[in-house]
Amino acid sequence: MHYDWKELYGQVKSCDKCRLSSTRTNAVFGVGDQKSPLMLIGEGPGRDEDMQGEPFVGQAGKLLDRMLAAIHIRRERVYIANVVKCRPPRNRTPLEDEATLCLPYLRGQTALVSPKIIVLLGATAVRYVLGEDVRITRDRGTWFERKGIWILPTYHPAALLYDESKKRDAWTDMKALRDKLTELGIDIFEEE
Repeated sequence: MHYDWKELYGQVKSCDKCRLSSTRTNAVFGVGDQKSPLMLIGEGPGRDEDMQGEPFVGQAGKLLDRMLAAIHIRRERVYIANVVKCRPPRNRTPLEDEATLCLPYLRGQTALVSPKIIVLLGATAVRYVLGEDVRITRDRGTWFERKGIWILPTYHPAALLYDESKKRDAWTDMKALRDKLTELGIDIFEEE
């Protein structure tokens, strides 16, 4: 499928393909630099995201901003999207049919951004981008290359809020991201 940003945005905002559309306040499209070499993909909107219509604006989003800042990257320099664009009830994991119906939108966003690196935030993003054979607990921090794009699975920031023991591994992954950006000659860093 070939999209432009306006068409894709319109399709997401008016989507009613699955049950999640009936309970959303806002479809949460994506945010950031639409030409960024770095794309971050999470699971789906939470309460704050559903209210504001923007991904990663709640507590997990604030932590994500701090994680990026720790390697000298501003949020505005990356593109951020989710597997599903509508909030699942009580922030449950998206069901397979919900994610599958939403995936063409994520694929469209990825094609339009054309990133060099994708960071997958959490198990849901890993499952629907890399497949069911890849496990977040086993494979986080491991680089995968698909169609010329480097992909790094790491923990979702929300997981770090619930289990601080994962923060050390997440920091290792952020340093690996910084090193891969440098290795590929991608300079999206802020001055130190």
